[in-house]
This record gives sequence, C-alpha cells and structure tokens, in this order.
Amino acid sequence: MTKYIYIFFFLLLLFSCNKKEKVDIHRINPEDSLSLFLTKANETNLPLSSKLNFNKRALNILINQENDSINRVNLFRVANRYFNMNNWTDYNTTVLLLLNKSNEKKDYLSSAKAYTYLGDYYVSQSISDSAFFYYFKAEKIYLQLNDKFNLAKTRLNKANLQYGESDFLGSEVAVFNSLRVINGLDSKEVYYDSYNLLGAVYNEISEYNKALEFHFKALSISTNKDIPSVYQSKATSLNNIGYVYHNLKNYQKAQQYYQEGLRQKNLKYDKPSLYAMLLDNLAYSKFKLKQEKDLPGLFLNSLKLRDSLKLTSGIVANKIHLSEYYSYHNDSLQAVRYAREALSSARKDKNFRNVLVALKQMGVVEPQNASLYSKEYIHINDSLQKAERKMGEKFSRIEYETDVIKSENTDLVVQNRNLFYIFSVLTLMSIFTFIFVSLRNKHRLLMFKEQQQIANGEIYNLMISQQKTIEDNRAKEKKRVARELHDGVLGKMFGVRMNLDTMNNAQDEQAIKTRLEYLAELKQIEQDIREISHDLNRENTELINNFVVILTNLIENQRKAFKTKITFYLDKNIQWEGISNEIKINLYRIVQEALQNCNKYAQSKLITVSFVMEGDQMIKLSIQDNGVGFNLKKIKKGIGLQNIEYRTKECKDLNSINNLG
Repeated sequence: MTKYIYIFFFLLLLFSCNKKEKVDIHRINPEDSLSLFLTKANETNLPLSSKLNFNKRALNILINQENDSINRVNLFRVANRYFNMNNWTDYNTTVLLLLNKSNEKKDYLSSAKAYTYLGDYYVSQSISDSAFFYYFKAEKIYLQLNDKFNLAKTRLNKANLQYGESDFLGSEVAVFNSLRVINGLDSKEVYYDSYNLLGAVYNEISEYNKALEFHFKALSISTNKDIPSVYQSKATSLNNIGYVYHNLKNYQKAQQYYQEGLRQKNLKYDKPSLYAMLLDNLAYSKFKLKQEKDLPGLFLNSLKLRDSLKLTSGIVANKIHLSEYYSYHNDSLQAVRYAREALSSARKDKNFRNVLVALKQMGVVEPQNASLYSKEYIHINDSLQKAERKMGEKFSRIEYETDVIKSENTDLVVQNRNLFYIFSVLTLMSIFTFIFVSLRNKHRLLMFKEQQQIANGEIYNLMISQQKTIEDNRAKEKKRVARELHDGVLGKMFGVRMNLDTMNNAQDEQAIKTRLEYLAELKQIEQDIREISHDLNRENTELINNFVVILTNLIENQRKAFKTKITFYLDKNIQWEGISNEIKINLYRIVQEALQNCNKYAQSKLITVSFVMEGDQMIKLSIQDNGVGFNLKKIKKGIGLQNIEYRTKECKDLNSINNLG
C-alpha cells in the first residue's frame, strides 16, 4: 500500500490544471514587465528566491489592475507558479484574491477554478475535509455550466481524496461518475487517471484481477500524445502493475515490470521520486527472489535519493525493506536500527499507516518486545479505522449538507427579509419604550429630589424648633434666677447695707473698721450678682436658633459615646444666618455620617472637623482622621458614602455656595 501513496500525489500533480507552463522566452516583449516577471518566475534554471521575487512583483502589478478577464487569467498564472514552487501561503492568498474578484464579476467559470485551486491548497496541507468541500463547490458550478471536462477532473480530485482517506467505495463511485461524464469525449488524460485510480482502489481491497485490468487499460493510454511525457505515465503504470503482482506474491512478474519502468527515458530527471520508488521495489523483489547480486546497493541508492528529496513515506518504506533484508541475514543490529528509524520517521510525520508497518517490523526484529508493539499496533489500527470511517461519513455529509443548504437558500432569503422587518419593528418599539421609561424615571427622580429637599427642610426646622424649645426653657430658667438674684438677694443685701449705714454713729475705732469691711464686702457681692445676671441674659440671646449649638451638641455626643479624640474648629467669620436651612441640614448629615464611619470603620484615634470660610461665598468642610483608610477604586461604595456625595452635589445645586470640599 505504501507505493500507492505516490499514485495519489502523481494524480494531484496531473490534475492541478496543468500548473507547469512552458514559455518561449524569445517571444517576450522587453517592455512588458508583467509578462517578463511571469516568464522569469517560471524558469527552471533560476534560484527559488529569484523566482519568488519575480512572481511577487507580477502579483503586485496585478493587484492594482482593473478586475477584468485578462487580469484574472494572469492571477491564475501567478497562482500556478506559487504552486510549482510549493509556496503554499502566497498560493492561498492569491487564490482567495482570485475568488473574490471572480465572485465580484460573477465569473462562474473562474470561481469554479478558484474553488478547485483552494481544494489543491488544502490537499497540500493534508486537510481533506476542507479540500473535499471546495472540490464539491467547484463540481456544482461545472455541473451547472455543463463543463464536462472540468467536471470530470473535479470528480477525480474528490476520488483521489477519498482514496487517500481509505474511503475506497466512495472513491470508486466518484471515478465512475467522472467516466460517465466524459463518455464519448476524446479526453485521454482523464481516462488515464480514472483507470489508474480504479486499479489502485481494487488493489487496496484485494481485487487484484480488476486492479490489473484497469492498470493495463491505463498503460495502453499512457503513451498517448495528449499526456505530456514529463509526467512519466508509462513508468507509473508499470510500477503499479508490478506492485499488484507483488501483492500476488508473483515477484518474478513484479520484477519484470519494475525493470521495464526503470528503462523509461529521462525517468530519473522527470520523476526522481518515481525512479527511487522503482529502485526500492526492484530491490525488494530481488530480495524475495533471493537474487542477492545488487543488494543492498539498490536499497541504499533508493534511500539516498529519497533522503535528498525528503520523501518521508518513501524513506520509511526503504528502511523497513532494509530492516527485513538485514534481519534475513541475521544482522540484528542493522535490522533493529533501520526498523527504529522507520518507526521514528513515521511517528514524526504522523503517517499512521507507515507507523503500523514499522511497528509490525519492530515486533519481528525485537521479539522480546513484540507484545508491546502488538498492543500499540492494535490501538493505532482501531483508531485509524474509526478515523477513516468518520472521514468517509464526513465526505458524504458535506455533499448532503451542501445540497440541503442550496435548496434552502431561497427560503432563507425570504425568512431573512421577514426577520429583518420584524427586527426593525421591534427595534423601533424598543427605542420608543426606552425613551418613555427613561423620561418617566427622570420625572420620578426629580420629584423624589424635590420631596427630599422639602423633607430635609422640615427635619432641620424640627431640629431648630426642638433646640429653640430647649433654649427657651433654659432662658426662662435663667431669667427666673436673674429675677430672684436681682429682686430677692439684692433687695436683702441692700437692706443690710442700709442698716449698716445707720450704725455709722458708733465712733469707736473697732466698730468703724468692722462696719467698713462689711460694707465693702456687700458692695462686691452686689456687683458680682449684677454681672451674673447680665451674662445669663446675653448667653440666652446668642443661643436662640443657633446652628452652631446643634453641631456642638453632635460633637459632644460623639465624644461621650466613643473614645476617639475629636478636634472641632469653626470659623467665626461664617454668617450662618445667611445660609438656607436645606444646606444646613445637608452639612449636619454629612458630618454625622462621616463621624459614624470614622468611629465604626477607620479605627482612628483622632478626628478633625473644621468649617473654614474661603473667600466671600465659599465654605470648606473638612473631616479627617488618622485611621486605616481604604481604596475607593477597589472597594464598592456603601450607601453612606453615596449619601455624602449626593448631599454635597445638592449643596452645590442650591447655589448658596460655589464649592464644598
């Protein structure tokens, strides 16, 4: 089966729209830079870097040209050159550009060709399902255009993919679908590839007679002039026929076809990979026939060529054959070496079919570990079979789902239009609803603020009224005390003084001295009492309706309730009688909330509250503590801080003060 991997890549090369182009350089017009760049990019004797540079310059010219049929044809030529140089990234970029240009101009033939090129790209990346999807899209367009030749080639591309994923039944069906399309047409190239692929399919499912039948049909067409000799079609068919005989254990027949294949003219130059494969196959048939004369030289020559070409699958096959050869000759060291190298290369390349072959050989050359290799073989083989079944199902699903999608496109257009109308109506309704709700909420918020301002004013007036009642009672009590002092005590004192005055007739020295001392003391008492009475009346006037008293009481209550030291400073220049009750209540609540937070959360030992007059109309309220603090950006604000912010903004809105810090 290893040899048939090369058949797949041969067919891919043959079906990539003849990407290798021959240009007669003598016909190039020196003034035509685009033509010159495309020609230089296709020359085989130039270094790869130079060819890439010329192709890039050609692409840059085409990108800026008008999107017409000539522009698209030249873009396909650029893509072909990237393909031949294995520059898959730029190849994919160019093809996608082509696809967009083709779809823009509704050039369906170019679109189909671009889809085919995309399929080729995904084949190069070993992404079979994507490759199949794009081949299938191209197939549908070619079917609509009734382009039988390209339709047949595209179906063969699909068949090759299915063969590569071991979907042999699907591959067989796809090949016959291709043959039915070209029935009666003179298309030797498609016939050759179809017969060649059918031979490979039947060889894989062990129907060797059918395999030989179709390989001989392909061989009969291989020398046709329509098939370029550079493809070495005859050598390919001879190798494939030899491999069928190899599977039939007819090594003598196999050897004859391998030898004939190697005799084909220019084989080593045109298809070095096929030449190396034939060398390896011939060497193996000689080994099986015990013809030791040219061995292991043929194996080693093939391996050397494959190493230079970096043909990983071929290298693995070569090393397994060498391992068998040395194992037969009891050179266990070399046998194990080549088997291990083959297994390592297969694993690195993630070619699980080659891994299976290498594991089988490792079990032979290392019998002591045969059970371990056997377990791994069974595990990989089961996984591979499941993956192949899934891929076959995926191919079928891609065809089915694509057809379903196509049949539903018309319904989807109608549905999308209806959905657009419905969505538009719903969007307009949502916008109107949002505007209505926003306006209603805004109105409610304004009403709430107004009611809150009224409530704040009422609260403050109530506090003032309560404080006034207290101060009135205190004032009444002070007046009563003052009257008692003035009318009672002073009257009695006055009577005593008058009595003492009448005693002034006593002329003895001691009486006079005593009397004068009493009189002086009574006058002093009288003066003290008058001062007390005046002070009580003055304090009463100052306390009436005083906002400062309310703040002072708040500070004093905090001092009594908590151990935290509070420093309170009030600027005497502040004219509180000119400030509205709404602002006063907000200031009071801010101080109250701040003191509560400081005592509850800050763990502070000192709190400073100050009211300072700045300028003529600005009051600065500052509340500070030496507590632990917190980061406003990291911690969500509680309702207390939100209330402080709200009250601060409300004070600004009242226009009584311009700034509140």
